[in-house]
Amino acid sequence: MAAEIVNPLNHSTAGSRAGESNAADEPFDPAFALHRGGKMAVQATVPIRDKDDLSLAYTPGVAKVCSAIAENPELVHDYTWKSQVVAVVTDGTAVLGLGDIGPEASLPVMEGKAILFKQFGGVDAVPIALATTDTDEIVETVVRLAPSFGGVNLEDISAPRCFEIERRLQERLDIPVFHDDQHGTAVVTLAALRNAAKLSGRTLGDLRGVISGAGAAGVAIAKFLLAAGIGDIAVADRKGIVSRDREDLSEVKREIADLTNKAGISGPLEDALAGADVFIGVSGGTVPEPAVASMAPGAYVFAMANPNPEVHPDIAHKYASVVATGRSDYPNQINNVLAFPGIFAGALQVRASRITEGMKIAAANALADVVGDELAAEYVIPSPFDERVAPAVTAAVAAAARAEGVARR
Repeated sequence: MAAEIVNPLNHSTAGSRAGESNAADEPFDPAFALHRGGKMAVQATVPIRDKDDLSLAYTPGVAKVCSAIAENPELVHDYTWKSQVVAVVTDGTAVLGLGDIGPEASLPVMEGKAILFKQFGGVDAVPIALATTDTDEIVETVVRLAPSFGGVNLEDISAPRCFEIERRLQERLDIPVFHDDQHGTAVVTLAALRNAAKLSGRTLGDLRGVISGAGAAGVAIAKFLLAAGIGDIAVADRKGIVSRDREDLSEVKREIADLTNKAGISGPLEDALAGADVFIGVSGGTVPEPAVASMAPGAYVFAMANPNPEVHPDIAHKYASVVATGRSDYPNQINNVLAFPGIFAGALQVRASRITEGMKIAAANALADVVGDELAAEYVIPSPFDERVAPAVTAAVAAAARAEGVARR
């Protein structure tokens, strides 16, 4: 309702603004209505009512604050918005399920990410869509923008460039840099998997998993689950299991081949699923029903592709004890919004210089703990609208940052 008040749209203008016809009977599209004029705006936190307010907020009063920060740069956190604002940065090359649609077309998603930061974590965020896909240019641009922000959320940047961009920015900046497509997905997946295992009296170490997809999310999930102690995990791309005997692997996939697949399985995805305890889908495509049926009794199927899961829930429920998707219209939605607002809120709260593996594991554990005694097959992960989520993740991440020595207050 608020969007309609701020950005009024009638039937007669909806079609023309969406590039559609102006026919009088053109159906009204609420998606265009909500997005008209954008989904966010800047709002002042102090009033400018008279000349006294103006002289404090701007010249001459502002000069005192500027001079103090020049003498002691750490004061920027106290006297500007830096310590509570995140840059949401993209090049528009891997936007949702749309792929490489460019920076302008990515803006509705980046705006959406920014308002999720605010809604679920109380964190201000600014969408920044860059007109370059060059790795060096992206890194240099973000480094030059960094003085204005307390953290950087990399978003919808295609693999494998996203790995190098994140690594180089983490090396050069002393603020959190977090590629949510990788780590947000991994955190929520681990939380759901911990609870699924708990439900059936198992631990992560008892499980053998298979990941379909060797892009940003698949690689990050594999590494994160290994760090958390999963027994074994294999990763598959379009050509089959990522294994050491393949000669077509990129540098990133060679690293994954060295870290994963203790069982030494090669061949197609279906071969790895035989007897597996966990399927994690972050690739799209379809897994044949016989392959799902070949999994171990009481298996878990996390088919997270949107809008069409790799395994339809109706099929997954025939063979799996716990089923999760990326969709909001099924139970157990693996949704990044459960993680990134609280992770950044906790990191900003203590002015962390980076986000560590320990902070991410703490976030996953806190998220899993929110479920508590309500744990059930259709409730291994809480809803994004559960008001306990963000405070729990925020507190856990802040505590972990202090414990790991990356907090500055």
